[in-house]
Amino acid sequence: MAPTVDRAGASSGIGFADEEIDVNLRDRRKLGTYVGFVLPGLAIYLMIVAYPIIYSVGLSFTDFNPNRGGAWNFVGLLQYRTMLDDPMFWHAFKNNMIVVAVSALGQIPIGFALAYILYRRLVRARSFFQSMVFLPQFLSPIVVGILFRKLVGADGPVSRLLQITSGDPTRQFTMMLKAQTVMIPIAVALLWMYTGFYMIIFLANLQKIDVNIVEAAKIDGASEPQIFGRVIVPILSGTILVSTILAIAGSLRGFDLIFAIATQGLQRNNAMVLPIFMYQTAFQDYSNTMRFAFGSAISNAIVLISVILIMFSNTVAKRFNAGEVG
Repeated sequence: MAPTVDRAGASSGIGFADEEIDVNLRDRRKLGTYVGFVLPGLAIYLMIVAYPIIYSVGLSFTDFNPNRGGAWNFVGLLQYRTMLDDPMFWHAFKNNMIVVAVSALGQIPIGFALAYILYRRLVRARSFFQSMVFLPQFLSPIVVGILFRKLVGADGPVSRLLQITSGDPTRQFTMMLKAQTVMIPIAVALLWMYTGFYMIIFLANLQKIDVNIVEAAKIDGASEPQIFGRVIVPILSGTILVSTILAIAGSLRGFDLIFAIATQGLQRNNAMVLPIFMYQTAFQDYSNTMRFAFGSAISNAIVLISVILIMFSNTVAKRFNAGEVG
């Protein structure tokens, strides 16, 4: 007896095979589309960001000399030892830590408090108040730096105010001329310039909080300080951590505002920070034949310090259950 063929089963098997081929084709097309979108951006990132970073790290271990046609030899940690032996590096590092402290312990708490005042409608004319605090964000840091330089200059409004209040026509504002006090007016400029940025970040996150939580706390008899400290702050602990990381990274690469406030000479040396020190070393100190390699070592030190401080912030945040940065 001749064997019978299950035509329905055969047709079904062919249909499944066709469907599997179609799925594979769709997956390949999706992969091709994905690669087509990702590759241009990845190529630009590798050329503009990754390559300069790798090149800078490698350059810092050489004695690259632009005056010898770019000749170089491997010198190990020579540039880093020279950097650590330079008193100006430690002076710039100290000033940078002051900037970090002003940003993390000044801009963020003040911005948070202002955002809470707006969120809880504790002030009238909220729109005007918010606009005035955020206004510096629309200005260039160079413009703000020039304005503050004129403000605290020897013949600026602050000096004239001191002359009027003291009755001494020769009195001048001298904080910018002293290494011990130069960072005070710069700290004021930093607070005025960037506090509004953090205020907007916190205000946006405050507006996402369920109002019933705050109302329940009020019903339980909590005062405004208690609501702020025991309800709002724990909820926004993750936002505080992210803002702290932004503040640290921005402080250690901050260049333009301080560069515009502190002019050449004594003021510039007094207000020296690591980015300006790197710039002057690499692009202005023509007497240093290894200025590019030395400048690369300074820039790598800035990145390393930033990473260490960010890791420290994450560790502290975990201790206080601030959560991970996602």
